[in-house]
Parts: sequence; structure tokens; C-alpha cells
Amino acid sequence: MIRLLLLAALALGGLTLAARAEQDHTPAHDYPTDARADYVIGCLAANGFSHDLLEKCSCGIDTIADMMSYDDYEKAETILSMQQGVHGPQGAIFRDTPIAHEELDLLHRAEAEVNLRCK
Repeated sequence: MIRLLLLAALALGGLTLAARAEQDHTPAHDYPTDARADYVIGCLAANGFSHDLLEKCSCGIDTIADMMSYDDYEKAETILSMQQGVHGPQGAIFRDTPIAHEELDLLHRAEAEVNLRCK
């Protein structure tokens, strides 16, 4: 009986440590709080407001922060914004340059990882 209680206590302790390790994960790159909040608010606005979605959106920005520096994220977001707002020859630098493609590729890979990790 004591052995069974000991095993149960060890199992519960292991689960608690695993849950804490997941909660305490620090992304590889530090993002400003306002950038994280912008991402989460945009994610919620686009997909509906619920607690489950809040967790998924928070996981999303953490995953992106694991894969991209804030500088790269900011560049990619700027390129996306400019692609939508600047048309014609003035917008070509945001559509047709290798740098724009590289930055967007980084973001698209991070977004694909979000879809895998954050369910």
C-alpha cells in the first residue's frame, strides 16, 4: 500500500513538473509586450473571442518568438502591410525583392509551426 502511494505521488509530481515546464517556457527571442498584445488581439478579432482561443493565440506569438527575432518579425509584418497598402511600382520593393521574400518565408514557416504546436 505504501509503495502504491509512493508511486502515485511520484507520478503526480512528474505531471506537475511537466506542466510547469510547459508554462515556464521562455521563447528564444524577447518581443515587446505591445507587439505580443497586438498579435493576440488581432488573432482573437479574426477568429472569435474565447478563452480557448486566447490560449491558442498566446501560444502562436510564443511560437513565432521561438523561431524569429523581433527584428525579423517586425520586418515581415511591415512588408505584409506595405504589400496590402502600396500598389504599382512604388510597392515593387515590398513584393519583388529577395529580401522581402526571405523575410516573408521566415514568417510563413513560423506560422506553419504555430498551426502544428498550438491546437
